[in-house]
Amino acid sequence: MFYWLMKYVVIGPIVRAIFRPWVVGRRNVPAEGAAILASNHLSFVDSIFLPIMIDRPVSFLAKSDYFTGRGLRGWATRLFFKGTGQIPIDRSGGQASEASLNTGLQVLGRGDLLGIYPEGTRSPDGKLYRGRTGIARMALEARVPVVPVVMVDADTMMPIGTKIPRVVRVGVVIGEPLDFSRYAGMEDDRYILRSITDEIMIALQRLGEQEYEDVYASTVKDRLKRPAASADGSGSTAA
Repeated sequence: MFYWLMKYVVIGPIVRAIFRPWVVGRRNVPAEGAAILASNHLSFVDSIFLPIMIDRPVSFLAKSDYFTGRGLRGWATRLFFKGTGQIPIDRSGGQASEASLNTGLQVLGRGDLLGIYPEGTRSPDGKLYRGRTGIARMALEARVPVVPVVMVDADTMMPIGTKIPRVVRVGVVIGEPLDFSRYAGMEDDRYILRSITDEIMIALQRLGEQEYEDVYASTVKDRLKRPAASADGSGSTAA
């Protein structure tokens, strides 16, 4: 009920009226049954526009930090993320990654739609980056199709680091479902998982024509955070 109110009464009508989002390929989302929506990730607002533009509810796996804030702002953030169907997960790796996988499988086990960003984090520069194999494992274990989704101009509307969105028409392009049933029972084969993940990323690249770089987005972000060496050579190692 809360999701319905947020989508059709509170958030949805306001977003549609101000930003006039558009969608192509809505019929490619299965009318019933579980499926994974695999999307590129350009901006914070991706998780808002995609659910608004399709008829069925979508659950996203979101980092737990969004649900642990204090005060009025923390309460409002939790309310917003719960209202838009997002589920808190710990992304620190190890056992936390396994717990995230199990949470996603629970959503799919209910016959619902699960939204995943295969890149694992937002693109720092609008490029499409190497996918994480967790999506492939989920698809095989749950035996569900993967629907490629491309967000368009979400980063123009709200780039990383900004707090106030620009009035830009955000688009959603939905491709035909990908069937990986030929790999049934191979969810523990890391080569198969990588092959499936790469196929998903190729589908996203072709659908959105983004420039692709075969490296993890998190690696690029780490590089950007490193302080550059000063012009006089400080920071370099003496020979």
